[in-house]
Amino acid sequence: MRIVAAALACLALAGCYWDRLTGNYDTAFLLNNNDDDSAVLEETGRNEEDIARQNKRLMELDMEDDPIYHMNAGDQIQIRVYGHEDIGMTTRIGPDGMVGIAFMGQVKLSGQSIAEGAEAIREGLAPYVKNPVVSITVLEVVSETATIAGACARPGVYGVSNSTRLADIYAMAGSSDERLFNGVDVDVADLEHSIIMRAGEILPVDFRKAIEQGDTLHNIRVRKGDYIYIAQRMESSVTICGEVKNPHKRLFEPGMGLIETLTTAGWMLESHWKHVIIIRDGLASPKLYKVDVDGILAGKCRNIALKAGDIVYVPKDDLAEYNVFVKKLMPTVSIVNLLTRSSVLSNSSN
Repeated sequence: MRIVAAALACLALAGCYWDRLTGNYDTAFLLNNNDDDSAVLEETGRNEEDIARQNKRLMELDMEDDPIYHMNAGDQIQIRVYGHEDIGMTTRIGPDGMVGIAFMGQVKLSGQSIAEGAEAIREGLAPYVKNPVVSITVLEVVSETATIAGACARPGVYGVSNSTRLADIYAMAGSSDERLFNGVDVDVADLEHSIIMRAGEILPVDFRKAIEQGDTLHNIRVRKGDYIYIAQRMESSVTICGEVKNPHKRLFEPGMGLIETLTTAGWMLESHWKHVIIIRDGLASPKLYKVDVDGILAGKCRNIALKAGDIVYVPKDDLAEYNVFVKKLMPTVSIVNLLTRSSVLSNSSN
């Protein structure tokens, strides 16, 4: 409470500079200006090097070899032993990863490739069947899945194969969800701020190019374990995270200012860096602004009015050189967790 009170006191002391706060939206809203009283110390956006790096990563993903399929619990398979139809069967691999086979009893197939499983059965039948020839055909895969959540019509877990691409799973999930707005059903998916994660990495995919334009470079193949989050256009929000007392995501309303938003987050912890970073235009093509919060509180600079979708990130005080920070910031677990969590605080709450 003392920190919050101190922040409010600083705002009161800056009363003679009130036109520099968010009361003057027309000028405070612009971040990329070079006015003497601008709180923006540094601005970083995507340059040719960043675009080249993104395209290189996308090409690497496109050139990756298809992963070898490994059988797992729930998958339906057909086992055939040529010349011995009575031994073959169509079955599902049990929850324990086992399948019961004549002469052999329970055989563990989960975690094995088709070739490995067929060889294991062949070796097990060899004492009972002369020169057994074994084949396994996969009839249904339920273990190779990816998750799609957020503003799609049917969020959930869907089976994927080596041919499943981002646009395909988006279609499987019914594409954009719809909501009633002023008596009309409207799409609520915000493709610009949607993300796909793989093994903790946000892949540099532009959902608009992938889904609306059919760009094959961005319409990447979906892999087992991928997490896709379709952002919601109708619930415009601002995310506050990092070294603050109460990291959270809150509904956006025009005129939200940086200082007021930090206050609703319980203000910055003592471990915070001297500057705050505002991330704008989504994680796929972010623009970053380094903001002088002390200058705003002292009345030397204008407050920053936020935009829907902004991420206010308060780094630790041991932050390295800013340029290094820019290259390493994306993604951070705290940002992703807040962007994808469903709860959004109202603007009136503290």
